[in-house]
Amino acid sequence: MKVLLNEQQLKQGVDRLAAEISTAWGRRPMTMIGVLNGCIVFIADLIRRLEIPLRIELIQASSYRGQTTRGPLSLAGDRQLELVGRHVLLVDDILDTGHTLATLQNRFWKAGAASVRTAVLLRKVGCQQVQVAADFVGFELPDQFVVGYGLDYQDQLRNLPYLAAMEPGDFRPLSDGDPLIAEQERR
Repeated sequence: MKVLLNEQQLKQGVDRLAAEISTAWGRRPMTMIGVLNGCIVFIADLIRRLEIPLRIELIQASSYRGQTTRGPLSLAGDRQLELVGRHVLLVDDILDTGHTLATLQNRFWKAGAASVRTAVLLRKVGCQQVQVAADFVGFELPDQFVVGYGLDYQDQLRNLPYLAAMEPGDFRPLSDGDPLIAEQERR
């Protein structure tokens, strides 16, 4: 794997995003909704940098189940969020095809949100299939499969403190003790 963003670069990017969100948001109360599982590290770092009154909700949405290509979007526990009159910031790890963000934005508007804005850690250039724009973007990157800082491959490698692009030889079934996992743990 090739490291694309190290810990310091990620920290600086989240700091910048937090400042942009704070400036745009002001002191308006926020309902921040994170898309699990990929956003968990990003959202944890982001909320610690915001001085905005906020509520946090998490929703599990996935279109990648052990694969590297998009499948149908599934929402786990599809519960109704109380969003009537609330200002929502939807936080996701990555904007690639746009299907997840567009679907969730639409659901939140239908649930009566006063406003819906979006923040993503990463935006893949040239991958969008649905017209949706993120209001706040941490980093842009080419169409590569990335792991670390919350993003996974086969439900592993989320805990890497940096963001790395997987290379062709990295795509294989992973298990405990796999050299790919061991190599990353040494870094």
